[in-house]
Amino acid sequence: MLLIESIFKRPKALQTLKHTHRVLSAAFSPDGKMVASASGNGTVWLWDIATGAAPQTLKGHTNWVSSVAFSPDSKMVVSASSDKTVRLWDVATGAVLQKLKGHTSCVLSVAFSPDGKIGRASCRERVWI
Repeated sequence: MLLIESIFKRPKALQTLKHTHRVLSAAFSPDGKMVASASGNGTVWLWDIATGAAPQTLKGHTNWVSSVAFSPDSKMVVSASSDKTVRLWDVATGAVLQKLKGHTSCVLSVAFSPDGKIGRASCRERVWI
């Protein structure tokens, strides 16, 4: 379960998002319309914050997803997995735009630079830029 709460005023749940597996990471889109969640079953879920619906489930990783991040324009999501890959996804279509291999162990974290031109991935032994 993923609970989105307001930190302003008196705390209350804005949405409760029902996940079917353990949530390992979550990220807000910069436009504030979506949340991406990384799941223990190898999927990334994209949630509509206003409705709580999950219009997209991104499938392709073969093991748990440890980290997710949106691009600055909210059009792409990057995901890191224990399957030793990083995937770049198109938010509108759910298609994999790139699959990055080369890590020798699970990838723990991903991020975009503020201009969206450079991504970062880290695993136990190195940081890729």
